[in-house]
Amino acid sequence: MQRKAFEILVQHAIQDLPVEFRERLENVVVIVEDEPSGELLDRMEVEEGDTLFGLYEGVPLTERGANAPLYPDTIWIFQQPIEEVCENESEILEEVKITIVHEVAHFFGIDDDYLEELGY
Repeated sequence: MQRKAFEILVQHAIQDLPVEFRERLENVVVIVEDEPSGELLDRMEVEEGDTLFGLYEGVPLTERGANAPLYPDTIWIFQQPIEEVCENESEILEEVKITIVHEVAHFFGIDDDYLEELGY
């Protein structure tokens, strides 16, 4: 899939978030990259043969003080790993939606264990 078409799917996934969540995503940038770097996979302790579909980097809302962070939080979406597990555009969109929800949940302070309980 062309990068621009993938980025449009990411935009649609963000627009599909409930408005009360979307409105709170101030000072958050979403970046699409081809794939996570080897350095990033090492830093995140991703096991050999596994990969990342997305990553939230920043200070979750639940851990912030009175002042907003100087720099924006970042949600990374990795196109190639998502495309590798999906067979068509519909599946890609669904996986992008799941990944966006997962990473936005981290922004709101929800950890992986609870996300797993919820099916994300």
